[in-house]
Amino acid sequence: MSGGQKLLEDFGPLLVFFVLNGFGARWFGQPETQSLFIATAGFMIALTVAIAVGWLQGRRPAPVTLISAAFVFVFGGLTLYLHDETFIKIKPTIVYTLFGTVLTIGLMRGVSYLQRLMGNMLPLNQAGWLVLTRRWAVFFFCLAVLNEIAWRNLTTDQWVQLKVFGFLALTFGFAMAQMPLLSQYQSKAD
Repeated sequence: MSGGQKLLEDFGPLLVFFVLNGFGARWFGQPETQSLFIATAGFMIALTVAIAVGWLQGRRPAPVTLISAAFVFVFGGLTLYLHDETFIKIKPTIVYTLFGTVLTIGLMRGVSYLQRLMGNMLPLNQAGWLVLTRRWAVFFFCLAVLNEIAWRNLTTDQWVQLKVFGFLALTFGFAMAQMPLLSQYQSKAD
């Protein structure tokens, strides 16, 4: 799969969410108060299409993708059914808390679930995997707290911008900041 196609499958649904939140109400002749609901429905549809396209092309979705999708469908469905924005806004808090908790449980058992998930993608020794897992667990908990503060204090449009672009930029920046770990804890097999 080309890099562009992978990028579109991974981030296309978020882009659909962002665009429909900004323009969906106008395009569908609805009041602006319906923007997030239109965006949520579009996000769910786009996510379904992205997963289906990958599956039809012979790629099995990553477990993290399927877990995130399940939360999108449950909380997006509740948002639409109950016509309450709160559910889609708290979804990132719950997902980030879940990821942080799972990683922490692994650490308490002396296991890096991150290593199990990523396999041989990074040439880290066991100590490095544990450090990386600890950092990601803390990062996920920080994102959960940030989301809680954001959705309670920002306008819906500001929250959508933070969710789509801010959290993505924070995650990418955090991942890049972990690169020195590779040299410090490089696996002896390499």
